[in-house]
Amino acid sequence: MDPKLQNRVQRYGWDAASAFYEDGWRVPLLPAQRALLEFASLKPGERVVEAACGSGLVTSMIAGAVGPYGEVVATDLSQNMVDLTRRRCDAEGLAWVTTARMSADDLAVEAEHFDAALCALGIMYVPDPPAAVASMRRAVRPGGRVVATVWGERRNCGWAEIFPIVDARVASEVCPMFFGPGTAGNLARDFAAAGLNGVRAHCQQEELEFRDEKALLTAMLIGGPVALAVKRFTPQVLAEVENEFLASVQDHRAADGRYLIPGEFVTVAGMR
Repeated sequence: MDPKLQNRVQRYGWDAASAFYEDGWRVPLLPAQRALLEFASLKPGERVVEAACGSGLVTSMIAGAVGPYGEVVATDLSQNMVDLTRRRCDAEGLAWVTTARMSADDLAVEAEHFDAALCALGIMYVPDPPAAVASMRRAVRPGGRVVATVWGERRNCGWAEIFPIVDARVASEVCPMFFGPGTAGNLARDFAAAGLNGVRAHCQQEELEFRDEKALLTAMLIGGPVALAVKRFTPQVLAEVENEFLASVQDHRAADGRYLIPGEFVTVAGMR
């Protein structure tokens, strides 16, 4: 797909998902977010740029780590997500956070200004992941850190059938690239190719907890990467998709109604 078109699909898709994103993903993604911050080793007073900030869940943690004498610039391709992040930071009194709409592969920020550039589960959606890594590298000073977390291999993510199930009805334009960065060391190679030093990668297997069927379907369909495609479904088609997906994860349903679905994350860190 043409990169400009891909970015447009992602922008409108996450605009559509923004209102439902946290309902489904706040709890399941927490282990991956914590790994990202552990690798980043943020210190009070540091300056951080965040790519693909989403609704600001990680932004809030970053701001807490650097404190009021630090600086955080949170960016996302989706204006709705940027607005959510802004509202969150205002509500939490995080005055040292600024927000802006921009693509992860073209961060329009001052070069070599930041101590760290972070991206939590966003590089999978960029048409050119190496360009996103290079853009993050450009933003940090010599000695600065670049850290990104992505989903791991498709076979290790028990919810992955959502993509072919949706694509059988209408192309989501996400599945072909989604698991690429986290597979076969691709993201680590992108870090090295961008000129980052001391590149290290960490793979973690987690059990993603969804409190019930509604939370799971919210995350997978209207609060996640296929949200734009789902908007085109008739009620009948949506019901078919829901039933087919629930059947694909039936083995991960606990007796109390929760879904405990395996997921894999890959976190990569490097230094300029």
